[in-house]
Amino acid sequence: MRQNFKDIVFVLAKIMVLGVLSLGFSACSSSSPTDIETESEISAEGESASPSGEITPEATVTAGPTPTPVILDLSDYEEVPLPQLDSPQSGEEIAVLTTDMGTIRIRFFPDYAPNAVQNFKTIAKSGKYDGVIFHRVIDEFVIQTGDTDHLDGRGGSSIWPDGFETEVSATLHHIRGAVGVARGESTSSQGSQFYIVQNKKLDDSSIAQIESYKEIQDHAVAQYEDGTYLPMAQIFPEKILDYYLENGGVPALDTGYTVFAQVIEGLDVVDKIAAVETTGSAPEDEATPLDKPLTDVVLQSVTFETYP
Repeated sequence: MRQNFKDIVFVLAKIMVLGVLSLGFSACSSSSPTDIETESEISAEGESASPSGEITPEATVTAGPTPTPVILDLSDYEEVPLPQLDSPQSGEEIAVLTTDMGTIRIRFFPDYAPNAVQNFKTIAKSGKYDGVIFHRVIDEFVIQTGDTDHLDGRGGSSIWPDGFETEVSATLHHIRGAVGVARGESTSSQGSQFYIVQNKKLDDSSIAQIESYKEIQDHAVAQYEDGTYLPMAQIFPEKILDYYLENGGVPALDTGYTVFAQVIEGLDVVDKIAAVETTGSAPEDEATPLDKPLTDVVLQSVTFETYP
């Protein structure tokens, strides 16, 4: 029986992990923090509450071949769709992010991250993103914005009072230009903040990890409770691994954070924002925010149009 790709989601409670190969990667820049940070939890009233701490983006899944690897016939499995690598379809609703450094256009993936897409579109159409700053910018990592409560990264509520859970699958990945939802320690702490993956290349450690995954595409690396095996090709397809190697991204965030959109125009603007001077990752003054641009970069508006 062919394994349907729709069943391949990272519901960890339903998967028994095999072996010891970690799916975590090192940071894409040795000088960059390895977290995406949103310092608020969502209270029952939907308002910003006390800080929940830093995000640790290392993948929470550990998987790998058994001591005697189970080799699977990949023809028994459907090819995993990778819509980030495809062009938008005529008639799609896309978003136009107008910043004071240029315009960025993104497309959405409601089939795979419906709640995140609904959350972003609802907030954007309410005008709450207009005038929000990019409060955290790390060159060769991500640019982050969307704090609709405090504008400084300490808050930003979702459209649901209690936040919403991560939506993670093998279909969407943190390749360059991916748009994801920032969160705190809890997987249900997603709010209004979002980030855009900016880095253009992987570090040596991540490259080695990617190459190792290419070598075990047909190895069983996880198993459902019903006994069905899952090959590496259904978690990290070779096509997405090649894309990471050629174009960059942050594979460390895969399996732990929600990707809901992809930049289709304006990556040069993303690079310009990432290159601005910031407070850095270790400011001398403890009260100084980490990685905050010294001169505000503003998300002036988010509007919508039909593609093309």
